[in-house]
Amino acid sequence: MTDEAAAAPPPYPPRGRPAAVAHRGAPFVARENTLPSFRAAVAAGADAVELDVRLTRDGVPVVLHDRTLERLWRHDAAVSGLTHERLTELADGVPSLTEALAVTRTVRTLIDLPDPAAVRATAAAVRAADATERVYYCGGPEAMRRVRAAEPDAEVALSWDRAAPVRPTLLADLRPRWLNYGFGLLTSELVARAHADGRLVSAWTADRVRTMRRLAAMGVDAITTNHIDRLVSALESPPGERGWGRAVT
Repeated sequence: MTDEAAAAPPPYPPRGRPAAVAHRGAPFVARENTLPSFRAAVAAGADAVELDVRLTRDGVPVVLHDRTLERLWRHDAAVSGLTHERLTELADGVPSLTEALAVTRTVRTLIDLPDPAAVRATAAAVRAADATERVYYCGGPEAMRRVRAAEPDAEVALSWDRAAPVRPTLLADLRPRWLNYGFGLLTSELVARAHADGRLVSAWTADRVRTMRRLAAMGVDAITTNHIDRLVSALESPPGERGWGRAVT
Protein backbone atom coordinates (compact mmCIF):
# COMPACT_ATOMS: atom_id res chain seq x y z
CA MET A 1 0.00 0.00 0.00
CA THR A 2 1.36 3.45 -0.91
CA ASP A 3 1.59 6.27 1.62
CA GLU A 4 -1.02 8.16 -0.41
CA ALA A 5 -3.46 5.23 -0.25
CA ALA A 6 -2.82 4.77 3.46
CA ALA A 7 -3.69 8.44 4.05
CA ALA A 8 -6.90 8.36 2.00
CA PRO A 9 -9.97 9.25 4.09
CA PRO A 10 -12.64 6.61 4.60
CA PRO A 11 -15.61 6.72 2.22
CA TYR A 12 -18.44 8.98 3.20
CA PRO A 13 -21.10 7.86 3.65
CA PRO A 14 -19.62 4.55 4.85
CA ARG A 15 -20.20 1.50 2.67
CA GLY A 16 -23.05 -0.73 3.77
CA ARG A 17 -24.71 1.49 6.37
CA PRO A 18 -25.89 5.05 6.91
CA ALA A 19 -23.49 7.65 8.22
CA ALA A 20 -23.97 8.48 11.91
CA VAL A 21 -24.18 12.26 12.22
CA ALA A 22 -23.98 13.88 15.66
CA HIS A 23 -26.46 16.75 15.93
CA ARG A 24 -24.64 19.67 17.57
CA GLY A 25 -22.21 17.11 18.97
CA ALA A 26 -23.41 15.01 21.88
CA PRO A 27 -25.88 17.37 23.61
CA PHE A 28 -26.87 14.88 26.31
CA VAL A 29 -23.22 14.58 27.37
CA ALA A 30 -22.16 18.23 27.15
CA ARG A 31 -23.81 21.49 26.15
CA GLU A 32 -24.70 21.50 22.46
CA ASN A 33 -22.39 23.15 19.93
CA THR A 34 -19.43 23.31 22.31
CA LEU A 35 -16.00 21.76 22.06
CA PRO A 36 -16.68 19.19 24.83
CA SER A 37 -19.84 18.16 22.98
CA PHE A 38 -17.93 17.70 19.73
CA ARG A 39 -15.17 15.72 21.46
CA ALA A 40 -17.76 13.43 23.03
CA ALA A 41 -19.41 12.83 19.66
CA VAL A 42 -16.12 11.92 17.99
CA ALA A 43 -15.24 9.61 20.89
CA ALA A 44 -18.66 7.92 20.55
CA GLY A 45 -17.91 6.96 16.96
CA ALA A 46 -19.67 9.64 14.91
CA ASP A 47 -18.91 9.66 11.20
CA ALA A 48 -19.74 13.36 11.08
CA VAL A 49 -20.49 16.20 13.47
CA GLU A 50 -23.22 18.67 12.60
CA LEU A 51 -22.85 22.22 13.89
CA ASP A 52 -24.48 25.60 13.34
CA VAL A 53 -22.69 28.80 12.38
CA ARG A 54 -23.65 32.41 12.95
CA LEU A 55 -21.72 35.63 12.54
CA THR A 56 -20.70 38.11 15.24
CA ARG A 57 -20.96 41.84 14.68
CA ASP A 58 -17.31 41.99 13.69
CA GLY A 59 -17.64 39.11 11.22
CA VAL A 60 -16.29 36.11 13.17
CA PRO A 61 -18.05 32.79 12.41
CA VAL A 62 -19.05 31.19 15.72
CA VAL A 63 -20.86 27.96 16.51
CA LEU A 64 -24.33 28.61 17.86
CA HIS A 65 -27.75 27.56 16.64
CA ASP A 66 -29.93 30.26 18.20
CA ARG A 67 -30.13 33.87 17.15
CA THR A 68 -29.55 34.95 20.75
CA LEU A 69 -27.72 33.69 23.84
CA GLU A 70 -30.93 33.41 25.85
CA ARG A 71 -31.68 29.66 25.80
CA LEU A 72 -28.22 28.29 26.50
CA TRP A 73 -26.37 31.14 28.16
CA ARG A 74 -29.13 33.20 29.83
CA HIS A 75 -28.24 36.45 28.12
CA ASP A 76 -30.85 38.25 26.03
CA ALA A 77 -28.35 39.35 23.42
CA ALA A 78 -28.31 38.72 19.70
CA VAL A 79 -25.12 37.15 18.36
CA SER A 80 -25.14 39.55 15.41
CA GLY A 81 -25.06 42.51 17.81
CA LEU A 82 -21.99 41.36 19.75
CA THR A 83 -18.33 41.53 18.88
CA HIS A 84 -16.49 38.25 19.21
CA GLU A 85 -14.67 39.57 22.27
CA ARG A 86 -17.92 40.52 23.97
CA LEU A 87 -19.53 37.21 23.01
CA THR A 88 -16.75 35.26 24.71
CA GLU A 89 -17.12 37.42 27.81
CA LEU A 90 -20.83 36.55 28.05
CA ALA A 91 -20.58 32.94 26.90
CA ASP A 92 -17.01 31.68 26.91
CA GLY A 93 -18.10 28.19 25.86
CA VAL A 94 -19.22 29.34 22.39
CA PRO A 95 -16.41 28.26 20.06
CA SER A 96 -15.31 29.91 16.87
CA LEU A 97 -15.75 27.81 13.75
CA THR A 98 -11.97 27.55 13.52
CA GLU A 99 -11.79 26.02 17.00
CA ALA A 100 -14.59 23.60 16.19
CA LEU A 101 -12.96 22.43 12.97
CA ALA A 102 -9.78 21.63 14.86
CA VAL A 103 -11.71 19.35 17.23
CA THR A 104 -13.66 17.61 14.44
CA ARG A 105 -10.66 17.16 12.13
CA THR A 106 -10.83 13.33 12.23
CA VAL A 107 -14.43 13.16 10.99
CA ARG A 108 -16.64 14.93 8.49
CA THR A 109 -18.24 18.21 9.56
CA LEU A 110 -21.72 19.22 8.43
CA ILE A 111 -22.14 22.98 8.73
CA ASP A 112 -25.72 24.15 9.08
CA LEU A 113 -26.27 27.76 8.07
CA PRO A 114 -29.40 29.17 9.75
CA ASP A 115 -28.27 32.68 8.75
CA PRO A 116 -27.40 32.98 5.05
CA ALA A 117 -25.41 36.14 5.80
CA ALA A 118 -22.76 33.95 7.47
CA VAL A 119 -21.98 31.94 4.34
CA ARG A 120 -19.06 33.88 2.89
CA ALA A 121 -17.16 34.20 6.18
CA THR A 122 -17.88 30.55 6.95
CA ALA A 123 -16.47 29.37 3.63
CA ALA A 124 -13.38 31.54 4.16
CA ALA A 125 -12.82 30.03 7.62
CA VAL A 126 -13.15 26.51 6.20
CA ARG A 127 -10.55 27.28 3.53
CA ALA A 128 -8.21 28.85 6.08
CA ALA A 129 -8.48 25.71 8.23
CA ASP A 130 -7.64 23.54 5.21
CA ALA A 131 -10.92 21.72 5.87
CA THR A 132 -12.61 22.01 2.46
CA GLU A 133 -12.42 18.28 1.73
CA ARG A 134 -14.02 17.23 5.01
CA VAL A 135 -16.76 19.87 5.28
CA TYR A 136 -20.17 19.91 3.68
CA TYR A 137 -23.00 22.37 4.10
CA CYS A 138 -26.73 22.19 4.78
CA GLY A 139 -29.52 24.72 4.90
CA GLY A 140 -32.42 26.14 2.98
CA PRO A 141 -32.38 27.29 -0.66
CA GLU A 142 -31.12 30.83 0.02
CA ALA A 143 -28.20 29.68 2.16
CA MET A 144 -27.25 27.00 -0.36
CA ARG A 145 -27.38 29.50 -3.22
CA ARG A 146 -24.87 31.60 -1.34
CA VAL A 147 -22.69 28.54 -0.70
CA ARG A 148 -22.67 27.82 -4.43
CA ALA A 149 -21.63 31.43 -5.12
CA ALA A 150 -18.84 31.34 -2.51
CA GLU A 151 -17.68 27.76 -3.16
CA PRO A 152 -18.87 26.47 -6.56
CA ASP A 153 -17.58 22.93 -5.90
CA ALA A 154 -18.78 22.62 -2.29
CA GLU A 155 -20.70 19.53 -1.18
CA VAL A 156 -24.25 20.66 -0.48
CA ALA A 157 -27.15 19.10 1.44
CA LEU A 158 -30.38 20.92 0.65
CA SER A 159 -32.60 20.86 3.74
CA TRP A 160 -36.24 20.23 2.86
CA ASP A 161 -39.12 20.24 5.34
CA ARG A 162 -42.18 19.77 3.18
CA ALA A 163 -43.91 16.87 1.46
CA ALA A 164 -43.90 18.57 -1.94
CA PRO A 165 -40.95 17.49 -4.11
CA VAL A 166 -38.03 19.82 -4.67
CA ARG A 167 -38.52 21.81 -7.87
CA PRO A 168 -36.34 20.56 -10.76
CA THR A 169 -35.17 24.13 -11.42
CA LEU A 170 -33.97 24.44 -7.82
CA LEU A 171 -32.12 21.14 -8.06
CA ALA A 172 -30.47 22.27 -11.27
CA ASP A 173 -29.47 25.57 -9.68
CA LEU A 174 -28.08 24.18 -6.43
CA ARG A 175 -26.73 20.80 -7.59
CA PRO A 176 -27.05 19.21 -4.12
CA ARG A 177 -25.31 15.92 -3.47
CA TRP A 178 -27.74 15.37 -0.61
CA LEU A 179 -31.41 15.95 0.09
CA ASN A 180 -31.74 16.54 3.82
CA TYR A 181 -35.23 15.70 5.10
CA GLY A 182 -37.00 15.82 8.41
CA PHE A 183 -37.25 12.10 9.10
CA GLY A 184 -41.06 12.06 9.31
CA LEU A 185 -41.32 12.99 5.63
CA LEU A 186 -39.29 10.07 4.35
CA THR A 187 -40.66 6.97 2.66
CA SER A 188 -38.91 4.15 0.87
CA GLU A 189 -40.33 5.47 -2.41
CA LEU A 190 -38.93 8.96 -1.84
CA VAL A 191 -35.50 7.57 -0.96
CA ALA A 192 -35.51 5.32 -4.02
CA ARG A 193 -36.50 8.23 -6.25
CA ALA A 194 -33.67 10.39 -4.92
CA HIS A 195 -31.20 7.56 -5.44
CA ALA A 196 -32.46 7.04 -8.98
CA ASP A 197 -31.69 10.72 -9.61
CA GLY A 198 -28.17 10.21 -8.28
CA ARG A 199 -28.60 11.95 -4.93
CA LEU A 200 -28.00 10.86 -1.37
CA VAL A 201 -30.61 11.19 1.36
CA SER A 202 -30.06 12.30 4.94
CA ALA A 203 -32.64 12.30 7.74
CA TRP A 204 -32.88 14.58 10.77
CA THR A 205 -33.28 14.42 13.75
CA ALA A 206 -34.00 10.81 14.80
CA ASP A 207 -33.54 9.96 18.49
CA ARG A 208 -35.49 6.71 18.95
CA VAL A 209 -33.78 3.43 18.06
CA ARG A 210 -36.90 2.17 16.31
CA THR A 211 -36.89 5.24 14.08
CA MET A 212 -33.18 4.89 13.37
CA ARG A 213 -33.62 1.29 12.28
CA ARG A 214 -36.65 2.13 10.14
CA LEU A 215 -34.73 4.87 8.35
CA ALA A 216 -31.74 2.58 7.83
CA ALA A 217 -34.04 -0.08 6.36
CA MET A 218 -35.39 2.51 3.91
CA GLY A 219 -31.88 2.98 2.58
CA VAL A 220 -31.13 6.49 3.82
CA ASP A 221 -27.48 7.46 3.54
CA ALA A 222 -27.10 9.44 6.77
CA ILE A 223 -29.02 9.82 10.02
CA THR A 224 -28.63 12.83 12.28
CA THR A 225 -29.33 12.36 15.99
CA ASN A 226 -28.98 13.96 19.40
CA HIS A 227 -28.03 10.51 20.77
CA ILE A 228 -24.96 9.58 18.77
CA ASP A 229 -23.97 6.69 21.06
CA ARG A 230 -27.45 5.20 20.59
CA LEU A 231 -27.26 5.53 16.80
CA VAL A 232 -23.75 4.07 16.56
CA SER A 233 -24.89 1.08 18.61
CA ALA A 234 -28.01 0.60 16.48
CA LEU A 235 -25.92 0.55 13.30
CA GLU A 236 -23.27 -1.87 14.57
CA SER A 237 -25.12 -5.05 13.55
CA PRO A 238 -24.21 -6.51 10.14
CA PRO A 239 -26.34 -5.12 7.28
CA GLY A 240 -27.99 -8.50 6.68
CA GLU A 241 -29.47 -8.55 10.16
CA ARG A 242 -31.39 -5.34 9.74
CA GLY A 243 -31.70 -5.26 5.98
CA TRP A 244 -30.25 -1.83 5.29
CA GLY A 245 -28.11 -0.71 2.44
CA ARG A 246 -27.99 2.06 -0.15
CA ALA A 247 -28.70 2.26 -3.82
CA VAL A 248 -26.14 5.05 -4.28
CA THR A 249 -22.42 4.68 -3.57
